[in-house]
Amino acid sequence: MPEPIPDAAIAAIVAAGRRMDRHNWVPATAGNFSVRLPAGRIAVTRSGVHKGFLAPEHVMVVDGEGRPEDPALRPSAETLLHCGIYRRFPEARAVLHGHSVANTVLSLHAGGEILLSGYELLKAFPGLPTHEATVAVPVVPNDQDIARMQQGLDARWDSLARSGTAIPPGYLIRGHGVYVWAETMDGALARLEALEFMLECALQDLQRRD
Repeated sequence: MPEPIPDAAIAAIVAAGRRMDRHNWVPATAGNFSVRLPAGRIAVTRSGVHKGFLAPEHVMVVDGEGRPEDPALRPSAETLLHCGIYRRFPEARAVLHGHSVANTVLSLHAGGEILLSGYELLKAFPGLPTHEATVAVPVVPNDQDIARMQQGLDARWDSLARSGTAIPPGYLIRGHGVYVWAETMDGALARLEALEFMLECALQDLQRRD
């Protein structure tokens, strides 16, 4: 019999959905969230559910390869991207995926990255005690083959690691949305809100220049 999902993990996921819904970052059934559990298990949102109205039964468990503990339940389609983050970044304990207007529009206009410089909220990223910095947020191609997309991400992280470049705890999928992660759900939410604020500023600047 599988271990039950800890109440704290369910509560964190449900609260994240409501908080992101208030910002209109998870329209319709968009978005997915997860929390790392002990023994290689991952609590993740089920597919096809509006994230602003999550209930405990909308959270399920998969293993590190995205396989459901209960085969009758279907996890979010992009669960493998959560698994990829947890494999790559041992410190990650929570992952959030949202779809804001700003991250979607900017990702369509960007090349392989979006540069954010001079914003006070850059301090939400690790290792940046001051706003006097630049963060390059990766923008990766969208792909309906999630396993292939994850392979591309792994290759990109490998390239950054070889060059000695710090890997930011977030990325955008072109025309699709954003992923962020942190050591806690509260940390992931704070990081997401900081990133979305900076992306909204960048979008408004782009619109003024056009």
